[in-house]
Parts: sequence; C-alpha cells; structure tokens
Amino acid sequence: MGHTGVAVVNSAEVAFFNPAGMAYLDKKFNLSVGANGLFANTKFQNSQYGWEADTKNFGTPFSVYATYKLNDWFTAGLAVYTPYGSAVEWDQDWEGSHLVNNIDLQAIFVQPSLSIRVGEHFSVGGGPIFATGSVNFNRNVDRSTTNLAGERTDLTIESKGITAWGYTAGFMFNPTDKLRIGMNYRSEIIMEARDGDATFNDYPEFGTAPTTKFNADLPLPAELTVGLSYKFTDKFLMAFDYNRAMWSVYKNLDVDFTNNTPTLQDSHNPRNYKNSSTYRVGMQYAANDKFTFRAGWYFDESPVQDGYFAPETPRNDSMGYTGGLTYQVNSKLGIDVSFLYLHFDEVDNSYDQVSDGSSFKGTYKSVVFSPGIGITYGF
Repeated sequence: MGHTGVAVVNSAEVAFFNPAGMAYLDKKFNLSVGANGLFANTKFQNSQYGWEADTKNFGTPFSVYATYKLNDWFTAGLAVYTPYGSAVEWDQDWEGSHLVNNIDLQAIFVQPSLSIRVGEHFSVGGGPIFATGSVNFNRNVDRSTTNLAGERTDLTIESKGITAWGYTAGFMFNPTDKLRIGMNYRSEIIMEARDGDATFNDYPEFGTAPTTKFNADLPLPAELTVGLSYKFTDKFLMAFDYNRAMWSVYKNLDVDFTNNTPTLQDSHNPRNYKNSSTYRVGMQYAANDKFTFRAGWYFDESPVQDGYFAPETPRNDSMGYTGGLTYQVNSKLGIDVSFLYLHFDEVDNSYDQVSDGSSFKGTYKSVVFSPGIGITYGF
C-alpha cells in the first residue's frame, strides 16, 4: 500500500506504523511475520574520463510483530524490525575507492509497545526502542599509496554489538466509522561505535601499519508521520501518509582513531544532509472472504545536497511502486505476498569535500526491486 499505515488497522503490523492502532485490532492475539529479498543495482559513469562502475547488492529485511489485547482498552505489543541498513560494494580500487570500496550497515530495532483506548474514537500508544547494529566499512587511504606490488593501501573499520535507545509515540482518531486519522513519531537514535577495529591491508613495505581502534557516531533520524485512511465502501479503502525525516542531524561522518600517527589522522567527512519528505498513497480492495488486493505509490525526496553526493549512499529522489495481496486460508491464518519497484532519478552530482581538496563526480543510476512474503495469524 505504498508503505502507508499510520492510519490503517489491518494486522499486528500496526505496531510499526502506529502503536496507537493496536487497540483497534478485532482479535485478542495477532501475529505478523514477514521477510523481503531486496535487490539493488547502482551504476556510475564519468564520461569525461571514461570511468564506469556498478554495485549489485542483496539484502533481507525482516519483521516480526505481535499484539495481545489485555482488555477492551489496553493492548500490549512487540515489534522487531529492520528500518535502516545499507550495503554497497563497488569494485576494489575503483575510481572512487578513496571514498568507499564497500560498506555494510545493519540495524535491528526491538520495540515493546502499549496502546490505550480512550473512549470509542481515540487511542494513544508508544514505547521504547532498543536498537542494535554493526558497521563494516572499507576504503583506500588515498588515491596513490601502494605497496611494492602496486596494490593500493586500504583501511577497514568494523564494529559489532553497537546499541542505543529511542522511543516511539502516536495517536489514532476515528471520528466516523469510515475515517481514521493517525500520527506517529519515532525519535532520533545515535548509534555510537566505540573501540571498533581498524585494520590496514596492502600497507607499504617501508612502513609499519598503525595499530589502533576507532570511535564513530551514526545518527538515525527522527521521523514524524501523519496520515488518514477512508473506507469508501465495505470493500474499498484508500490511505495517504506524509512522512518527514529529520536528516539534518547527519552533519558529518567522522571517524576518530584512538592512536593517531603522522600517516593516520582522524577522518572528518562532511555530509550536511537536509530534512526530507515522503508522500505515500495506498489502496486496498477486499474482493471476497479469501482475497484482499493492495497497491500503492510513494515519492521519496533525497536528503543529499548538491556537492555532498558520496558513493556510499548513492541515492536521489525516487518513486516507489508497490502491490500485493492477502490470501485468507481460514479465519485465523493469512498469507501475504508483495513487491516493490523503486526507481531513483538519474543524477549527475559530485562530492566536493574530499580531504585533498579535489572533487569526485559522475552520473548515478539506481533501481531497487523487492519481493516479499509473510503470514498473519490471529484468534
């Protein structure tokens, strides 16, 4: 449904979109489990110098949601999901290797929530978020340093078991039987990597590779989502969401080494992201007792500003096209299938903040395709 959901109550997935909606689920116990295959492809080209490169990556985002109605006004829930993550793997020693060769960011959120129904038409909900994650990042130290075999010197930084806390809160208002209005806020979370491992590869034979640890902070932005859904008939529903992501918190990608040397200095990389908006539209049609069909579309603004377009996050404005269906096996069990096609606008942009004063620029083309499957269960 175009990733709408802040004002939609279908299943336990409402624990992610807006925990306040858990109070309106009909069944006492609800469970939703799902996973996607995420296929991403990005191509880079600089026609001036004849540079070409691409990265093809595969990811498996997943989710588990469960809710339990303790009484008519009080519902508890648990959500485990992967809202952030990125994997990019360019060819080793490609033209942009002084910025990135490969990066793998992972984050899992565990969110217990409560939903309280205040009368017939209004509810509130929320809870804490425990985030755990890891980072693995590799880039060449510069454009020219090599060993005697001509292999360029690169640096890998890795940190596992990173943890942090945040929270989510929202409300849902149902002024009529047909109209729902919702709002949800998910707080900023700062993932703090401490005492991570820093390892040099292909270091020049005339020197000794520094031994050091590193510290770095990666902010995951706060998000505010508001929206509504309207049930035109007993079978047909439409939803609209507006999302604002507070990406301006991401000012720099700084890596601070605990043991600086003349050949190894702290790395300060400006990012200067801006806040961005996403506009989402979805629809749902319950054809009969067995089949419910869904479709949607969204437009996602890029937070990356001109001159800060770094190839570890090669994204521009994008449009997402979604669809799927539920097959209701019986009154308790349903099977969901879905797909997402995400097309990024072609962008010709540059990263002008390279430490040696140079600029890295080119044209990027990106697409993502993601099929998914899930089950819902309730009684």
